[in-house]
Amino acid sequence: MIHRVVITFLLWIMLGGFGLAATEGTGLPILDQSAALQVSQAAVGRSIGDFSLFDREGRSVKLSAYRGKPLLVSFIYTGCFQVCPATTRALQKVVEDIQDGLGRDKFKVISIGFNQPADSPQALKSFAAQYGINQPNWEFLSPPAAIVADLARDFGFSFVATPAGFDHILQVSIVDGQGRIYRQVYGEAFSGDSLMVPLKQLIAGAPVADDTSLAAIIERVRILCSVYDPLTGTYRVSYGLALEIAGGVTFLLWFIWFFLSEWLARRRSGRRGRAGGNVNSA
Repeated sequence: MIHRVVITFLLWIMLGGFGLAATEGTGLPILDQSAALQVSQAAVGRSIGDFSLFDREGRSVKLSAYRGKPLLVSFIYTGCFQVCPATTRALQKVVEDIQDGLGRDKFKVISIGFNQPADSPQALKSFAAQYGINQPNWEFLSPPAAIVADLARDFGFSFVATPAGFDHILQVSIVDGQGRIYRQVYGEAFSGDSLMVPLKQLIAGAPVADDTSLAAIIERVRILCSVYDPLTGTYRVSYGLALEIAGGVTFLLWFIWFFLSEWLARRRSGRRGRAGGNVNSA
């Protein structure tokens, strides 16, 4: 039994290693950050199509139902265990702060699950419940798979499937009351002003001053591999996944060492037993 367990684990490591090598050599597509930002910025001023999506209860909802007030729109996928939850929690904190300053009835928020069919209404309902998002002006919407590409194009949202999930641009689209994209805000952690100021401008009917260049946006955006720290103005490496992998490898090596030690101890014990039996027989 011990032999089979040890061999199984060794095979798992070998096959896993070969799998990683194959993945690295397949030339899988990656998200081009500069191109994604250009696509995103090109959407500013664009009118969003009147798409029909499904809310958390499975009811059909048209995007036109959200017109009349400013709207914050984010794209997420519920299978993400690190970036999307962190971004959504950051957005939640800013939304709560803005509500305290502007009022809950001044704007609305929607999060759209783009990984179909996995991001079903029930999956989005569970995601919202897990992170305690229950604001009455915040809805989670599930689009039919057939419209995801058109929906993403209208919002200037770029994503690429990867073996680990998706690379995607982290953006919140600020949409005006007529359904036009007013501003794109980027990053994993949002400052209150980055959303508050444009919302105030929309509510007051004031023109927005575009004081951002593409180069400046690139310095602030966080897609997947690095995290922008607004406190230091620098990028820091996200060690979460690396630590998880290291922990798993450490546990696996300990597990193999334990079973090998047990197996060797039993072999030594068996040899001593046989040797003792031979002496007694003599």
